[in-house]
Amino acid sequence: MSDDPKPASLDMDPGRAAAPGAAATPGATAPGPAVPGGASAPAATSAPSQQEMAIRSALETVMDPEINLSVIDLGLVREVQIQPGKTLVRMLLTTPFCPYAPQLMEDVKQAARSVVDQECEVEILPDPWSPDMMPDPGLLGYSY
Repeated sequence: MSDDPKPASLDMDPGRAAAPGAAATPGATAPGPAVPGGASAPAATSAPSQQEMAIRSALETVMDPEINLSVIDLGLVREVQIQPGKTLVRMLLTTPFCPYAPQLMEDVKQAARSVVDQECEVEILPDPWSPDMMPDPGLLGYSY
């Protein structure tokens, strides 16, 4: 080990850009998450936050008026995102052009706002719904 200080060109703060004309260190890369094999780490899905779990719990009170099951029991809620200033709920309908869609959307907004006091947007996804999307399809009263 040497007591000589490192040359200034090699002692760079990774958050600071290199000075014009400075030589790049061969093989140097920007710091980032390391994964085995040297590949970049993909964006991982994180566990639901406490706020998201609380919103999903509140959505258990939003009932489909024809089936008399909650939007959670039916598996209609596909995603809950809590963003700065807005909550986004992406969901399906049990049938295309459901006549109860406007009321369901308003009920979902109210339930989400009861947990996180901010604007809530409900996006209806065009994907078809089926009973196998339910956590427990047996709740429909027949085997599927």
